[in-house]
Amino acid sequence: MKSKIIVVLLIMNMVISASAQNQNQYGLVYRDAISENVVGKVTIHPVSYEVGGIGVVANVYTPANYDSSKEYVAIVVAHPNGGVKEQVAGLYAQRLAELGYITIAADARYQGASGGEPRNTDRPANRIEDIHGMVDFISQYPGVDASRIGALGICGGGGYTLGAAQGDKRIKAVATLSMFNSGRVRRNGFQDSQINTIQQRLTQAAEARNEEAKGKVLYTGEMNISDEEAAKLPFALYRDGYEYYFKTHAHPNSTFRYTMSSLLDLMTWDATDHIDLIDQPLLLIAGSDADTKYMSDEAFEKATGTKDKEMYDLKHELISVQIKLENAEKAMDKLKEENKELQMKIVQLETEIKNNK
Repeated sequence: MKSKIIVVLLIMNMVISASAQNQNQYGLVYRDAISENVVGKVTIHPVSYEVGGIGVVANVYTPANYDSSKEYVAIVVAHPNGGVKEQVAGLYAQRLAELGYITIAADARYQGASGGEPRNTDRPANRIEDIHGMVDFISQYPGVDASRIGALGICGGGGYTLGAAQGDKRIKAVATLSMFNSGRVRRNGFQDSQINTIQQRLTQAAEARNEEAKGKVLYTGEMNISDEEAAKLPFALYRDGYEYYFKTHAHPNSTFRYTMSSLLDLMTWDATDHIDLIDQPLLLIAGSDADTKYMSDEAFEKATGTKDKEMYDLKHELISVQIKLENAEKAMDKLKEENKELQMKIVQLETEIKNNK
């Protein structure tokens, strides 16, 4: 499973920044998204179910020539913080289905098209339970081999996937991409830049909880800024996030905001707490120059419970693939030139034969 996941992630990271499609009946905004179900190809199936009495909206992707009488490996895909199933989580789910897996990407409760109030509540326990819920649902899906279910978490979904896999041994393999430890960042600030204000922000979160009890929901994380202001953001993570979520792949259900009271839970949680309980194969994928890599590094170091773990350097492999593609293109250009010269020689010979008759 791990080798195939690596291949598809490499492919997708080469196209992930491409422009989104404007019209799609499923609301998908990523490149080459399914626009209609065609017999014999990968198909998408909008589904709904409940987790903890709250409605969840998800998309299941089935591989080409799907046959419910056969058995397939399934992969649950957890979306980034603020993301929705129609964005990058759907992209990965579709590409994995193209490799033969049955996949599911769901909107977290309180977010996207799923139910739950107050909107945009972002509590680790909820997000982890959402992943358990995806496993619940997909394990009963026709054709899924419930003994072979993997989990892929992207960015914030990666941190929550680590949390889910610690106890949920139905998850047989775990992968994260650019894992974002929401607890550490909300507590310490990005790259531990706000450690000196932890107590102050906890107090603000407690006050927000008071206001929420009175019926007034306070939010944080809004990104109502101009392109010029976005370009000046101090971290590449936020600059790239603005470009993706607000420009090239915007979706009306996607937002960076979350309830301020959520910080009471976020700041007292950490994706690496008890990570040693993960004894499943573990694959952490991160760019060597990414400003989020320190979180994957920490998780890799603390994941002592598994004998099968790997840190995958995405940049190195992308460069290698790019070089191979460039070499292949050069080889193709050379073949075209040789073919052109050969065609000219054939014409020349045919002309000489005609003249000699």
